[in-house]
Amino acid sequence: MATAFFRTIILYFILMVGLRLMGKRQIGELEPSELVLTLIISDLASVPMQDFGIPLANGIFPIVALLCLSMLLSFFSLKSIRFRGLVCGYPTVIIRNGKLLQQNMARNRFTVDELLEQLRVQGYSDLSAVKYAILETSGQLSVLPYTKDSPVTPQVMSLDVPDDVTLPVLLINDGHIMSQNLSASGYDGVWLDKQLKERRLTSPRQVFLMTVDEEGAVTCVAKEASA
Repeated sequence: MATAFFRTIILYFILMVGLRLMGKRQIGELEPSELVLTLIISDLASVPMQDFGIPLANGIFPIVALLCLSMLLSFFSLKSIRFRGLVCGYPTVIIRNGKLLQQNMARNRFTVDELLEQLRVQGYSDLSAVKYAILETSGQLSVLPYTKDSPVTPQVMSLDVPDDVTLPVLLINDGHIMSQNLSASGYDGVWLDKQLKERRLTSPRQVFLMTVDEEGAVTCVAKEASA
């Protein structure tokens, strides 16, 4: 039992490191080569977890080799556009100037049902409102509507709107003070204690979430009382 536990832990951390090397992506955003790598690695890792007769090194070596190959492919993809297109493919225009390009859809085996589904997901139920639709290499559909069907913005209406978008910084996360964020924002413990007292809180442990933005506006959410 202990052997199975330690083998599983070792393989788990190796896979976690490998996935971190692939970058922060969701499954639907993986390139074809990355998806194949993920599937193969998961299959390789399951074998030494279940069969104790197989040396652990026999499971680790192929995984490390595949990760090194993936990093090598990524390196060449950064250096060569042609190689990147060979490995990852190229975006394909599905709709151009409101016209559906059926040959491009057939070439990518992209069905009408899939097209309509992805358009609905992005809030478009009418094909006539779409000027361009591009099938990305990740399988996602990028949609560019006609100007008349685009959401109204202050710029379109020639309105002078002040830029009030700020980036909140997390100061307290579920009762834990984020000291690095606090100091990076230019505040200290004295200021934090003052904010807590103004909200009749005696300890950061009573706070579920606290943020401060670039304008100094503080958002504080206290923890709910446990039943």
